[in-house]
Amino acid sequence: MHKSVRSTNSNTPVGRMSLVLLLVIALLNTMGMTIIIPLVPFLTLQYLAHPTNLAVIMGWLTAVYGICQLIAAPVLGVLSDRFGRRPILFICLLGSAFGYLIFGLGGALWLLFLGRIIDGLTGGNISILFGYIADITEPQARGKYFGWLGAAASIGSLMGPAVGGLLATLNDRAPFLVAAGLLLLTLVWGYFLLPESLDKEHRITSISVSELNPLKQLVSAFRWANVRWLLLAWFLYALPVSMLQTTLTVLMKDCLGFNATQAGLVVTLVGAVDILVQGVLVGWFLAMLGNIRLGLIAFVLVGISYLILGSIAFFATPLLLLVGVMLFAGSGSLVENALRGLISEMVGRHEQGRVSGATQSLQSLGWVVGPLLGGFVYTAWGPFQAYASASFSIVLAMLCLWIALPLLRRRKAKEQTYNEQEASEED
Repeated sequence: MHKSVRSTNSNTPVGRMSLVLLLVIALLNTMGMTIIIPLVPFLTLQYLAHPTNLAVIMGWLTAVYGICQLIAAPVLGVLSDRFGRRPILFICLLGSAFGYLIFGLGGALWLLFLGRIIDGLTGGNISILFGYIADITEPQARGKYFGWLGAAASIGSLMGPAVGGLLATLNDRAPFLVAAGLLLLTLVWGYFLLPESLDKEHRITSISVSELNPLKQLVSAFRWANVRWLLLAWFLYALPVSMLQTTLTVLMKDCLGFNATQAGLVVTLVGAVDILVQGVLVGWFLAMLGNIRLGLIAFVLVGISYLILGSIAFFATPLLLLVGVMLFAGSGSLVENALRGLISEMVGRHEQGRVSGATQSLQSLGWVVGPLLGGFVYTAWGPFQAYASASFSIVLAMLCLWIALPLLRRRKAKEQTYNEQEASEED
């Protein structure tokens, strides 16, 4: 445990003030990031000569952010190991605030892209916070505090779209300015109250160029033969998720005539269902069905949810929207938990960090490819075709999981034999 944290409160394993600050930073940070979601399409539309290109431009705005995140994530992580968490966290907060400010003030389409680029390059706030928690906690207690941090971030992502939609009734730019203000407030608060968590003796002394390579984990991801198909299933699931999140507001605007406030409430509903499933139902479903059956069933439900949302192009009713987004949010949470569990089961303890990094890299790649693909198909062929292609990607993900089943069963049988042998030796 580090001295800088002990001095915060010597009677607790984690300084209470530091922990409260981390949770507030996580909440305000994700709230700031999600407060703009309902507004981006409506603000972007003001700078387009041809409104029919909105889905394509939205795809590029999202993909540019994903590319910058993919490039910057390993760099920010290594820099925080070298120079400490505080300075990198503050750079991230300042950069994101500046990016939102540029995007909100706008003036031209290229300024919107500049705002997303700056925010993407400095958007490693949450990963730095998780690193901070790892610095100040013992390994056996780390999972609990990671969970608290994740819960705070989820609450922020739930509040953000609703607040953004309400602020949009005042002005299209208000949510972006409020988001920038929230992040600057967080920066000032953290600067005066948050101590450094990584002592100098625990920092790395040099940085290897290979550690800054964003493709390193992507290349190494498929070297594990026993998780190759599961990782591919993870990517094929992440790909259409980014397609949906890029085009959903455009779909609501085009087919249902929704404004930013209405779109914000729908996005908030997605977050609420996700929190309910993650926090209450997922453990019960896993205990009843197990990872494999739960994953297959949830995949089917996700695929159906995309088809329901796509059918809004033919039957423009808010009922289909509500059913589609609730089914997507609930079953998507189940897919993620089941797949993470299966991938974790297939590797040893010493490989958990590497495989976790691989899944994160594949998810980031999905956030680059998915928005471009979704925006192109939506514009060229229509919304139903875009969501039907998302459903097809889920079918391919199910096929990958099905191919992985023999490996999963062999691994389970081997573990059961090993446990039985250990039990007999103890007797």
